[in-house]
Amino acid sequence: MSTKKNSNVLAIIVMILLFGMISFVTNLASPMGDVLKNQFDVANWMGTLGVFANFIAYACMGIPAGNLLQKRGYKFTALAAVAVGFTGVGVQTIAGLLEGNVAFGVYLLGAFIAGFSMCMLNIVVNPMLNKLAGGGNRGNQLLQVGGSFNSFMGTAVIFLSGIFVPDVLKAKISQVFPLMYIALAIFALAFVVILLTNIPENENLGEVKRDNSNIGPMSFRHFVLGAVAIFIYVGVEVGIPNVLQKWLQNGGLDVETGAEGIAATVAATYWLLMFFGRLLGAALGAKVSAKAMLSAVSILGLVLVLGAIFLDPSITVNLPVFKGTAGFGMALVPINAALLVLCGLCTSVMWGGIFNLAVEGLGRYTERASGIFMALVCGGGILPLLQNGIVDWTGNYLVSYWVIVAGLAYLLFYALVGSKNVNKDIKTE
Repeated sequence: MSTKKNSNVLAIIVMILLFGMISFVTNLASPMGDVLKNQFDVANWMGTLGVFANFIAYACMGIPAGNLLQKRGYKFTALAAVAVGFTGVGVQTIAGLLEGNVAFGVYLLGAFIAGFSMCMLNIVVNPMLNKLAGGGNRGNQLLQVGGSFNSFMGTAVIFLSGIFVPDVLKAKISQVFPLMYIALAIFALAFVVILLTNIPENENLGEVKRDNSNIGPMSFRHFVLGAVAIFIYVGVEVGIPNVLQKWLQNGGLDVETGAEGIAATVAATYWLLMFFGRLLGAALGAKVSAKAMLSAVSILGLVLVLGAIFLDPSITVNLPVFKGTAGFGMALVPINAALLVLCGLCTSVMWGGIFNLAVEGLGRYTERASGIFMALVCGGGILPLLQNGIVDWTGNYLVSYWVIVAGLAYLLFYALVGSKNVNKDIKTE
């Protein structure tokens, strides 16, 4: 019994470390956007193609990776994901040794390959953490712990980019090599650790291959509605700071301390609050149900976003913001911006809560469900696009946040009504 317990603890640590790797590699694409834009003298949208490639990879790889997990198990899929990630970052590193359009194309290829890896890792980590904790409140708690480390690593890569590349607007891919070397080292170490770690597998792994029934995760109403919730949630999480940063860069705003600087620091603070929110979620996860937690943060998020829409932007407040290597400082921002930043506390715990509720009672269909979830992460690219389309159409940034209001309203509906398992008659063992 003691040996099994120790094995589970080691497996949990490995999964949490993998959770951090996902954020490190994904967030590396953000400063790389500015590097690409300036090195290759391309438009802003072309500079963000690396980020886009990551999201598209989720849509392409989500379901195949879920099937791989179901057929070959957690350990094999995790090892494959790490190997693919090492290859993706390696290709991006090679791009730094090339010149011209070839270098640009090679980097995008590497970003796409790395996106496959991030998708595969997410598919392994989320159900495994939920499984190791025994589901329920404990599963939600462990997912929040993993999410906290995920946010920490996301903040760390931004901090490190400021150290290694102090003037990112003039940097080249080759100057980002230190960060890429760190990522490669993490992948290499992770591969060895996973290889030597006993990862618990489903007892019916061999039987899954012979399951030819028409029953699957999509047979469960609460999972279908949960999959929609994940699509919406990722769009909400990304859309709030995305449009906020553009709004603060708008020259029409009377912000004393300079719009562009404020935009960057405020957006950074949103992600930092997500880190603290996940720490709080982890502390409360064993005591507060995923349903109650998701309901509460959805309501609070609705109040904050509606306040941001209706309040007069001429009302300004001093907001403590995270400025990277400069530490913390005060910034004068419209009250609307401050309210939207606080939404980071709400979005921080939503992923774990939605996943926990959606896979509850799925049994042997959990692995395939995780793949479907990952495919729908593409909502992080679609809903912000819709928001920006509304901005272009109306000329009003705050009006676009009605998309966020609709999304949060759906998440509240899912927490209160849609998350109930009404298909308990389906055999899952």
